Amino acid sequence: MGGNQLYRVVAFAAVLVTVAGSAGAAPCGNTGAGFENWKRVFAQEAQAKGVKPQAISALMTTTYSTGTIRADRGQKSFKLSLDAFMAKRGAAGIVAKGRQLKAANAALFASIEKRYGVPPGPLLAIWGMETGFGGFTGNQNTLSAVATLAYDCRRTEYFTDQLYSALTLVDRGVLSASSRGAMHGEVGQTQFLPKNILLYGADGDGAGGVNLNSKADALASTANFLKGHGWVRGAGYQPGQPNFTAIQGWNAASVYEQAIAIIGKQIDGS
Repeated sequence: MGGNQLYRVVAFAAVLVTVAGSAGAAPCGNTGAGFENWKRVFAQEAQAKGVKPQAISALMTTTYSTGTIRADRGQKSFKLSLDAFMAKRGAAGIVAKGRQLKAANAALFASIEKRYGVPPGPLLAIWGMETGFGGFTGNQNTLSAVATLAYDCRRTEYFTDQLYSALTLVDRGVLSASSRGAMHGEVGQTQFLPKNILLYGADGDGAGGVNLNSKADALASTANFLKGHGWVRGAGYQPGQPNFTAIQGWNAASVYEQAIAIIGKQIDGS
């Protein structure tokens, strides 16, 4: 066989492999119409990657969440000015309540700071901003939210990764088909996405395992997240200071990052 002929045969075979791979991949969609078909294909892919039957069964119970899509498309508060954003989020109330909780949970915060180097202020700021200090952690089915966003064409790759993490957590007994949280699949008192639970989930109360609906576990996990994003013990965390980069890892919105730093500083009194 001549060189050009061989090249054409190899190239054609490569195209066939590519087409076959694409045909087997779960197709994304921008409406709920294709979700059930996507779910079946994704389940086959997940099974082939070693996801266990319990997690596959949980995946198959998921439904397309129009509420999650609506929330994903409507994050308008992040476009506000810093002052308007702080007012909308009730920053003054978070500072006042945060100071009370800092005093009431002094031993817990001392233990977390000793372990991770993160002071109470930014942890309380995040806790207050995310769920009103655990007052409302969300009522959206977690797996349905993450599966919907994995199927949606806007951020398919990012949320496919989150979905595989969620299925791993189901296999480990951390999540279940009935777990509930925020609209994008965040869970617990400081709102962790599934992959961050795997990476940074920490046992803050010594009970064994990670339960982000536990105050101690949620705060320890949040401190571990910040440490994992470069937090330096004893350094400042305002814009331009070393630890602000770690805060930026928590949320990509500039107003949110600045609000955490400002509220945290007011709570810490520094």
